[in-house]
Amino acid sequence: MSGRGPSGLRLTVIGAAAAWTRVPGAPSSSYLVEGPAGALLLDLGQGALGALAAIRDPLTLDAIAITHLHPDHHVDLVALRHLLRWGSLPPARLRLIAPAGIAARYDAFLGEGGFLGASFDVTEGETVEATLGGLALVSAPVTHGAGSRAYRIARADAPGAPGLVYSGDCGRWTDLVPLIRPGDTLLSEAFWGAEIADPGANHLTADEAAQAAVAGGAARLVLTHLAAETDPERALAAARSRFPGETLLARPGLVLPVD
Repeated sequence: MSGRGPSGLRLTVIGAAAAWTRVPGAPSSSYLVEGPAGALLLDLGQGALGALAAIRDPLTLDAIAITHLHPDHHVDLVALRHLLRWGSLPPARLRLIAPAGIAARYDAFLGEGGFLGASFDVTEGETVEATLGGLALVSAPVTHGAGSRAYRIARADAPGAPGLVYSGDCGRWTDLVPLIRPGDTLLSEAFWGAEIADPGANHLTADEAAQAAVAGGAARLVLTHLAAETDPERALAAARSRFPGETLLARPGLVLPVD
């Protein structure tokens, strides 16, 4: 599938792997959302920048929104910061929206004060409500690490049109329901797949992701961020047994119109 749906939005999966993978060409979490007038990137995990650049010039993004502070969702900000500062003439800047504390973590990690601020306009905080490139971005807190949030993206000029809800990492499926509107696409982590979840890890099973889709009235469910050792087909079957709508597995390069 390609193109944009009636909502005018298009989702491209840049990377769908969890915190580790043994598979070449499988970047961690990163998702491109494009509308008629702009584009947002959700997360930028390891290996994602090169995969993004093969699809869209990173310098043309309106913003990057990070769901939480675990590195498999943002560590390629290091490479992107270098691209913005040294790979563009004149040096470029991008808006970065993230939970509180991200700038301090990079300063500590790299031993360089103001590392992100040199190339990003950083907005840190607990909640998000912003319009960027004609796209409306809102957040809701989820159970995972400190400051973790899910996002919903929709067209700012068509508030009733379907949107995309991205879970980030989430330990309780009920946290996602307030963001979902009838007809939305839910892009949900399903780290445990069809396996029994470890409750201390704060990740979802495929069945729990499907429960969120059902409760919110989503039209489509896309499972992502599965652990490397899970069976993706069993995860897909588990979700389909619960959710009657279209259900897919996220894979790098997957393009979906949001409708």
